[in-house]
Order: sequence, then structure tokens, then C-alpha cells
Amino acid sequence: MHSLCEAYQLGIAIRNELGGSDLVTAFETLDHSIDAIEDGYPAWHPAPLSFRAMVFSSVFMEITGDSYAEFTRRLTRQPEVASILGFGRVPDESAFSRAWQNRFNDTTHEYVHAAANFVVKEVHDRNILAPEVRPKAEIVDDTEESADSGEDESFSQEKIGQMTRLARDHAFGQFNSDRASNASYEDTQFFELQTFMGMVRCGTAQGATRFQYRRGEEYGPHGDTHLRAVKQFDPEELVSGFNETTDRLLSVIASEASFRRPVTAAIDITTIPYYGEVEGMPMVSGTKDRDGRAFKFATLSIIGQNIPLVLAVEPVRESSEWDENPSNQIHRTVRRLVRRAKELVPIETVLCDREFDSIRVFQTLSNLDVNYLIPKRVSSSERDVLEQMEEDDQEVAVESASVHVESGSHPMRLLYVPSTSGEGTAVFATNLRVGPEEAESFCQRYSRRWQIESEYKSIKHDFLAKTSSKDYRVRLFYFVFAVLLYNIWRLTDFLLKAGVGGEMDYAPVLTAGECVELVASALIPHD
Repeated sequence: MHSLCEAYQLGIAIRNELGGSDLVTAFETLDHSIDAIEDGYPAWHPAPLSFRAMVFSSVFMEITGDSYAEFTRRLTRQPEVASILGFGRVPDESAFSRAWQNRFNDTTHEYVHAAANFVVKEVHDRNILAPEVRPKAEIVDDTEESADSGEDESFSQEKIGQMTRLARDHAFGQFNSDRASNASYEDTQFFELQTFMGMVRCGTAQGATRFQYRRGEEYGPHGDTHLRAVKQFDPEELVSGFNETTDRLLSVIASEASFRRPVTAAIDITTIPYYGEVEGMPMVSGTKDRDGRAFKFATLSIIGQNIPLVLAVEPVRESSEWDENPSNQIHRTVRRLVRRAKELVPIETVLCDREFDSIRVFQTLSNLDVNYLIPKRVSSSERDVLEQMEEDDQEVAVESASVHVESGSHPMRLLYVPSTSGEGTAVFATNLRVGPEEAESFCQRYSRRWQIESEYKSIKHDFLAKTSSKDYRVRLFYFVFAVLLYNIWRLTDFLLKAGVGGEMDYAPVLTAGECVELVASALIPHD
């Protein structure tokens, strides 16, 4: 996401210069960093040719359609062009070929194509006089043009922007830092900066500097000011603000008949790695990797054939050798998540992974009057059943059981079904009355849980700003805000589909990157 944003910024800079000059002059006036891509050659590699010059040359060739040989001849005829691009001498054509194959990785290839193709399309779409730019048809085939025209008809940029602003306007107003009324910056300005940081995937100091460059030094807060403001958000108030925001987002889609109620939900725990000292860090936990350390967050999300939203977020505080935390009782985390989510939508079934295999979790969900489907760890009693199934040549079995704890009791079923991986038998626990003839199809519902893994990947890779802060308030704010941006993306996608009568499937029509860019553009004026 960061590299593509930077690539489009490069394309915009070239296009803007082309309005009154030729292509060579446009490159001569560029003052553009390439921080988002990395040189494929290690520091010790004897590569005398500038990486930046090689990247800009590749963008130039993609814009003009020059081959390596043609471009080398151009530089030989016009050595000033080589100097403008950053070369001390004119490279031969094999240098460009080797750089593309060995020095550039896939991200750099994508960067070059994105920047160059943007310029080519803009030149022809805006009728900019630039005869050296290659024909648009060379980079857009008939199929792509047809798809583009169809998409524009259904999802115009104006409509996408309108939907994104609608989602944004229902989100930021629910958070309040309780800072003094005469503070230099309003809370919204910090939310704008946080959105920008999530978009470009950078840290606070770098993000604040780049944000100030766009909005002006007087408007954008400095990095240390941003961190101080973030620490003013009380963790409980932050979670409460998220709940209120989610309620408002759901109210926007409440009238859509295609939003199915009640919902199937998934609960899981995700980790944000931490590499610093752990002394005095009670919110840092160990991970499955014995030496790993991380902040942990539990979430409850809508899954299945519905709009995928995160309904509730809960920090996870575990006992560790470096703190005095009481042992984590996961059923209490489950209780808080489900209670919070049930205030927003009725929940029919909850899916959890094997980490939640606990009789206390089972009873908690039963007490909350929701169904559950949770894979079981195989103990001696389950192993006995599996051995008997093998002797009897059975593929499916259902065993009755019951849960008895101090908070109550209820009957349950253990379902033994063929594993979807194709190996062995999987065991699930449920509080629903399921017979052997329907057990396998019922357990197939569990496959919907894969959506939450995709969700976490998007939250952490598309929306989460970077930070090395040890302060838990900063970590919680960054994670909650990333989840909020994810929900805005999914809400926007839902509204776009509803607006054109699209089918409400899981795959989005609007990518996460496009959504964050639109949110940021609604907040940050164009240059």
C-alpha cells in the first residue's frame, strides 16, 4: 500500500509538470523520494549505478515505450538526460536489463508500472500535449477498457467518494480525548493524521512530517504532540467510543434488506509483535513461539454471507513471568465481547478456534443464549471414541455430553466428522441438538472462520500505522483506529453494492487501499 501510494504520487508529479513542459524537463524538476521500495542489491554489492536513477529510468522507459537499446541511444545522444536522471555515466542496455531482473523485486516492478501507467492514462484522458508518451492502447487492452467502463458506470469516483465520506462522518465523532477546550489542535486533526499514517504505513514522526507537508505546518500536529494526544484517550473510553461508532455504522445499513439478521460471529485473538524490554509491561504477553512477545487483542466479527464488520474489541491481559497479572480467564473475555456485540445485533452462532476449548467458555456462551461451534482438543475420552469409530468403520459420530460449572450447566454434543483437510477426524463441541445425519454439513459452517484471518491480515497490513511505543495506550489507540478504518472500508463496500444491486458476497468491489486513499483524500485536500 505504501509503495503504491508513493508510485501514484510520483505519477501525479510527472503529470503536473507535463502540463507545461516536455518529458525530460518533467523529470528534471522532480523532487521525489523512493522510500517505499528497497534496493535489491545488498550494501556490499559493487553497484556504481544509483538505484534511484535506475528506477526513474525504468519509469521513463515505461512512459515512452523505449526499449533498453533505444533508451541507451537516447542517453548517448543526450548525455544531459543521463545527468538529469542521476547517472554519472551512460549505462549500457545490459545494465538496465540486469537491474530489472536482479535488482528490482516484485514491489519495485509494480511501483514502476503503477507510476508510468498512471502518467500514460492521464496524458491521453486529459488531452495533455506530450508526443513522447506511448499510446494508451499499449498499456490497456480491450478487456481492461471494457471492464473499466463498466465499473465507472456502476461505481463512479464521485459515488465512491460520497460513500466513503458518509462512512467517515459516522465514525470519528464518537471519540473524545477530553483535552482542554483551548488545545492547539482539535481531536479530528489527530484522527486525520492517524488515517494518513495508516494509509502510508509509516511511523508517527515520519507520518507527521509528511502530513504537515500536505496540510501545512500550522495545521498538522508534530509527531510528539500526536503521541501526547493519543495518550489522553482513556482505554475504556476508547473501547466505548468504538462501540458507539460501530452502532452508528450499523444504523446506516439497518434499512438494507440484504443485511441478514441474526448473524454468525467469530471470536479470535490476534497479536501485534513487541520487541522491547518486558519489565514493567503488564499488557505484553508471550506467544506460541517461546521467545515471542506481543500485545494481544480479542475481537468478535460478523462472518458468513453478510457484511464483515468487527463488532467488538477487547484487550487481552495475560499473566507472564514479568508481571503480577492474574491468570487469564478467557471466558470473561468472551462474555464481554458477546454482551457488547448483542447490544448491536442478534447473534445466532459463535465460532471460535481451539484456543477457546474450555467448559467455562461453553457455559458462558450458553448463558448468553447463543449457539456455539468450537473444535475440541483430543483428550483420552475423545481418543477412545475415535478408536471405536475406526473399529466400526464409521466416518461420523455424535456423542452426548454435559457441562457443569459454578455458573450453570447445559447439555452439549461432541461431533466427530471427517476433517476438511482430508486427513483424519475433527472433533467439535456444540450446544445444538445435531444428529449423525446432519453433523458433517453442520460442521462445514466452521470453514467460514477463515474470513477472520483475512480480516486480521487486512487490518494489520492495510490500516495499522507503525509504532515502536512501549505505552499501551498508544498501542491500543493504533489498533482500535485500524479496526475502525477496516469497518469503514467494509461499510463503504456494502453501500456501493447495495446502491447498484450487487450481490452481497464476501469479496469487496473496493480494495482496502482504494478506501483508505479515498478516506484520506476526503480529509486532505489535493495539492
